[in-house]
Amino acid sequence: MTKSRRILVTGGAGYIGSHLVHDLIEAGHQVVVLDNLSLGRKENLPPQAQLIVGDIHNESDLERAFSQPVEVVFHFAAWKAAGESMTNPTKYAQNNICGSLQLIDACVKHQVRYFVFSSSAAVYGDPQYLPVDEKHPTQPVNYYGYTKLAIEENLRWYSQLKGLYYAALRYFNATGYDIKGRVKGREKNPANLSPVVMETLAGERPIMQVFGNDYPTPDGTGVRDYIHVNDLASAHILAMEYLLQNNKNLTVNLGTGRGHSVLEVIRAAEEVTGKKVNYQIVDRRPGDPPELVASCDLAYELLGWKAQYSDLKTIFKSMMPVYLVE
Repeated sequence: MTKSRRILVTGGAGYIGSHLVHDLIEAGHQVVVLDNLSLGRKENLPPQAQLIVGDIHNESDLERAFSQPVEVVFHFAAWKAAGESMTNPTKYAQNNICGSLQLIDACVKHQVRYFVFSSSAAVYGDPQYLPVDEKHPTQPVNYYGYTKLAIEENLRWYSQLKGLYYAALRYFNATGYDIKGRVKGREKNPANLSPVVMETLAGERPIMQVFGNDYPTPDGTGVRDYIHVNDLASAHILAMEYLLQNNKNLTVNLGTGRGHSVLEVIRAAEEVTGKKVNYQIVDRRPGDPPELVASCDLAYELLGWKAQYSDLKTIFKSMMPVYLVE
């Protein structure tokens, strides 16, 4: 049986964090969540999780979070809108960089040895080759991606200087909702494709925009690698176990290795829901590469992990109870 551990999850009431918290609780761990609820929802947490409504910037909130010994920290708390990061970099610097460094310092102070970091494929920038593997150059094209890379680099230094072991998990496009139906509160301010599709199907948006249909892809629309949030959660637990067993750092991509175009995603949603998506083709967005697909061989090799729930049909079936409540 898995040893019960005391675990801190920052941003644990958020979209991905809440899915992980449910899995940790079900695995028998004691979970403390530190979340300021700016993007998180209290109702998405299991009752067994201890919620501290607070901020990674606030020293007294961090002291409360570490008031009892913590073995592992999962760090999700961050702003994540790439477009906004280009117009308001200060907001992203203060939270994603300065806040993360305060948290890492608190980990060192409280002798936490294991840190799992929510990173992003945005660290790579425009793909120079496909699929993108972990050896691909890291040249972010938006400030959000830079904030993630900056923390990865700081974790490398802190590991050398302070003996903090870390896993940096580079997500591609997170999507879907809990297969078991435990997380019902919607993600706040989603910018990703699938929630926009579902909001359009639910009649909350009169029409959605498809940015560009003249890319060098099979149907002209952008191709991305979509990964179900339950698959992400399972990878986090495997990454924690890897750190605990090996005392070695880890940097891996989390995706499926398969790309889907915007129109493919829309057609899959229509097929699953039996409704038509009202969309219009508009100009490309600056900075959007035609295609971005992960190589996930390393995650399979080191963690034995691969996506189980990330086909488009399963993704949209899992979203229906959250968006299309009859």
